[in-house]
Amino acid sequence: MKIPQIHPTHDAALADALDAQINNKTKPLGSLGLLESFAKQIGMIQQTRQPQLTQPAIMVFAGDHGIVAENVSAYPQSVTWQMVENFLAQGAAINVFARQNQCALHIVDAGVNHDFGPRGGLLDRKIAAGTRNFAQEPAMTADECSRAVEHGMALVSALDGNVIGFGEMGIGNTTAAAAIMHKLTGVPVADCVGAGTGLPAEGVLNKQRVIERAVAYHAGIADPLDILSTFGGFEIAMMVGAMLGAAERRMVLVIDGFIVTSALMVAARLQPAILDYCVFSHCSDERGHQRMLRYLGARPLLQLDLRLGEGTGCALALPLLRAAVNFMHEMATFESAQVSEKKG
Repeated sequence: MKIPQIHPTHDAALADALDAQINNKTKPLGSLGLLESFAKQIGMIQQTRQPQLTQPAIMVFAGDHGIVAENVSAYPQSVTWQMVENFLAQGAAINVFARQNQCALHIVDAGVNHDFGPRGGLLDRKIAAGTRNFAQEPAMTADECSRAVEHGMALVSALDGNVIGFGEMGIGNTTAAAAIMHKLTGVPVADCVGAGTGLPAEGVLNKQRVIERAVAYHAGIADPLDILSTFGGFEIAMMVGAMLGAAERRMVLVIDGFIVTSALMVAARLQPAILDYCVFSHCSDERGHQRMLRYLGARPLLQLDLRLGEGTGCALALPLLRAAVNFMHEMATFESAQVSEKKG
């Protein structure tokens, strides 16, 4: 498997030109806040003073997890495939928000424990019918993990647009994400584990203990791809590949919540410059996500106490990203509007 080389976006001359363009709009300096930062970031990603967002898409990757055998979820594993059916029937929150914001939605079977058969609207990239129980053995083989990453890169290469959001569905995947977070950051497991789909306090404690035992069982693993294959899910691994492929194409990457950010943490360990291409749509209400964002030095657009996943935060952030691009194109300058600039 060949990992793409992701190059930093920084260009001093372009950065100065974008700053000057933003500051010359009819407003006090910095008064559009984060929108100004995102306008500049998108311009740097696209290497232009006239950034555009074209044909936005969200990919929702679905996969099952063997770790659910340890009673780490409030819901049965069958909910994964049932929710995929809901996505295909246009009935989930992400369907509503994607439609509302004119965003294409792609559903990917990365490794769901269900036979969907040939289905319109479903991208079948199933590696296996779910991962293994990482409390007892690695979740994936190295080959399975590599294939998942490669599928993710290939899926992105088929897109026509220049902005992509990432979503996921997989009962048990907050447990996988918490284990990945702990291994990559060293943050104590207790500070990585949350309620997921709605576990009570004793369920969260059980999840914590399961991860702690699994980490001890797989002691010594440090390479990011080894961490991914040992504790991850097929949907998480496929997102890693999709993120790397998207950044290689200089796309804007819109990052959702806890599970999606765990995939980004792996991708960033492999290619640190990928963070230049990322917009963090929101801070999830899932315990640990705020610490993930702090670790990555990220500032999220929204704080809505979301913890649904599916890429919902990405869809909700799209209008703000469009606003950041549109003011660069459509807002008057002091000269064109004949408005006096600040004195002194």
